[in-house]
Amino acid sequence: MSKISIPAGQRIFKEGEMNNAMYIILKGNVEIFFTVNNGQTRLAIMKPGDFFGEMALFSSNPRSATARTITSAELAIIESKQQLENFLVKNPKFAAKMVSIMADRLAKTNELLITSMENSVAKKIEFSTNSSGDGAENLTDFEDP
Repeated sequence: MSKISIPAGQRIFKEGEMNNAMYIILKGNVEIFFTVNNGQTRLAIMKPGDFFGEMALFSSNPRSATARTITSAELAIIESKQQLENFLVKNPKFAAKMVSIMADRLAKTNELLITSMENSVAKKIEFSTNSSGDGAENLTDFEDP
């Protein structure tokens, strides 16, 4: 595991990038955000002891958000599952914290997914009740030419 120092306002990784590292904040603060319609939506402000980017160790998907330092920061970098496993064995309190935090993040993601699906289904139901569904137009609304 290596350590890096990053000045305030510097990007650690960008949404859409391929990057296989997880980070643990030793000093400083980091914000996590994503971009929608050219606007930034903040997901979290991370502080010393927090971690981020862990999903990169478990999947080969591009980053779903951007991480940027708010203040100058010192970060520990974990670049493989093996490094993570070794670190967690040596730091059982951090392992317990990590499991708890990841469970909370998963629960929040599930809530967002369910809400999104409910809204999507509601729109489909609303659309289907606003149309006759058989393709026929109501001709009684037209005047004779």
